[in-house]
Order: sequence, then structure tokens, then C-alpha cells
Amino acid sequence: MTGGAGFIGSHYVRGLLADTTPALAGSEVTVLDKMTYAGTLGNLPVDDPRLTVVRGDVCDAKLLSGLLPGHDAVVHFAAESHVDRSLISGAPFITTNVLGTQTLLEACRTSRVARIVHVSTDEVYGSVPSGSRHEDDLLLPNSPYAASKAASDLVVRAYWRSHGLDVSTTRCSNNYGAYQMVEKAIPLFVTNLLDGLEVPLYGDGTQVREWLHVADHCRAIDLVLLKGDAGEIYNISAGDELSNRDLVGRLLDLCGAGWDRVRHVDDRKAHDQRYSVNTTKIREKLGFEPRISLADGLTEVVNWYRDNRWWWEPLRRRRVDLTS
Repeated sequence: MTGGAGFIGSHYVRGLLADTTPALAGSEVTVLDKMTYAGTLGNLPVDDPRLTVVRGDVCDAKLLSGLLPGHDAVVHFAAESHVDRSLISGAPFITTNVLGTQTLLEACRTSRVARIVHVSTDEVYGSVPSGSRHEDDLLLPNSPYAASKAASDLVVRAYWRSHGLDVSTTRCSNNYGAYQMVEKAIPLFVTNLLDGLEVPLYGDGTQVREWLHVADHCRAIDLVLLKGDAGEIYNISAGDELSNRDLVGRLLDLCGAGWDRVRHVDDRKAHDQRYSVNTTKIREKLGFEPRISLADGLTEVVNWYRDNRWWWEPLRRRRVDLTS
């Protein structure tokens, strides 16, 4: 698992080690993670005898060539993923997301890894005024982050076509859940509200996103890993659309706060108005159905951050406020 100490990757690792998917029960797991600001050992059950953690960079070809032999599958989570950071400096996103993906795929090819899943994002489609994007729709990314992920998706396609690599790509909507970094929208809002602080809202807050609980996302990745076809792309979403303003309203209610705690800030550059993906393929071909409603998931995540200050307070102290 590249990036296995990050938010989504660590949730996936914890599920594997808990044998939540019978077909993968008993799996031994290797996590490769650079342990930047977004990855921490606190996300992982490091004492589990089936887990090996390697601190390293997905761009390190020599490291990968020594690490990958003997592994049956790779799930590629490692990525720079924060849009605001990419607007400040795009270079790390191109390096990790594009070059890192190519380096990994080349190492998988030479090491004869049998199966690979590349985890991408719905942001590669750009803003969607109406309807929902299908997997074969044009890619129109609008941020350096989204552009780097779109480029990585094309590198994946090239390795499938050129070298016959058994690799599938997933494109998910916005994730949320426990252990998410405090600079991301939901944990930022929740931790600010729990500390009696204001929450920032970009522009008029009418931008619309689909929200997907990380547990549902990881179940979908399992389905793609086990049953997905080589060269195929699978959109993943629960279909729960919500404007940023409505999201803030729900979190204010769950935290017992009022609208006086909301600080309007200048809108993000090239801020996509709406994301929406069509999930017919993964539902009909692989049998995916989300299980966690947005109402239940938001309640769960607010309670988790309320009960687990030990995890997020140290991270919060070193967080850079990218909306100030």
C-alpha cells in the first residue's frame, strides 16, 4: 500500500488487517509511506505482526525494486492531494503524483506484480454544470492537483496498453471519516468548532460536492482489486450531493454552534462549482452499494474528533492555515 499511513490508505490497511473482506483475510500488508505532514504512524496498528511499515518515497526506484518482489498486489494511494497547497506550489504534485506513479508502475512491471489498483479522484473531470461524468468522458482538470492526477491516470493507461499491466483506476468523490488530516474541509470545520473558533467558507458557499464515507470507499477498492478488469476505470461515489454552505450548516448543528462562527473568505482560484460522477459501472458490474448515509457518517465523524483530541491536536498545532 503506497501512502498507507495517510487518511484513506490507513483506513484500508486497518480493514485488511481486521479481515473485513473474507477474500483477503489473512493478508500480509506492507505500507510504503514518506511520512510527510499527511501520513503518521498513529494511523496504523504498528504492532500487528502482519504489518510491515517502510518509510520511503514512491519516487525511489531503487527502494521499490527491492521492496516489491514477492507482493501479489499493489494499491496506490500515495499522492499529494490538497488543492490549496497545489495552488501555492504545483511542483510537489507533479513529482509525486505523475513521476511517482510512473516509477511505481515501472517497478511493478519489472517485479511482475500481478495486480495493481491506482486510486484517483473525480476532480480530473473538472466542474460539472449538470448531469454526472462517466469514466470515458473528457478530462478537464482545473487545479495543479487535479491536473497531476489526470496525468497519472494517463500514465496508468499507457502502462496497461504498452506493457499489459493488470491495473485498474478508481475515481472517487470527496471522502470523509476518522483520521482525516485537519486541513481538509470536514475535519477543519469540526476541530475549529470544537475549539470555539471560526470556520472559513469560500465565497458564497454554493459549490457542490458529493461526499463518500471512507469505509464505503475502501469497500469499493476491494471490489475493484478483486473483480475489476485491467485497463478499466471505476467511478466511486455515494451520490450524496451537498453545497459547501449546507455542509457547514450541518456541522454547526452537530457541534452546537451558530452561523456567527462562520468567516467568509475569498474564493479559491478556479474553484470548481460542482463535481458529480456516474457510478453505474461499479454498481452493475462489481455490485458496489454504499452503506453509510451522510447523516449517520457526519454524526460519527464529529463524535470521533470530539473523542480523539489526542490524535488531532498535535497535528493541528503544526497545520498551515491555507485560507487565511
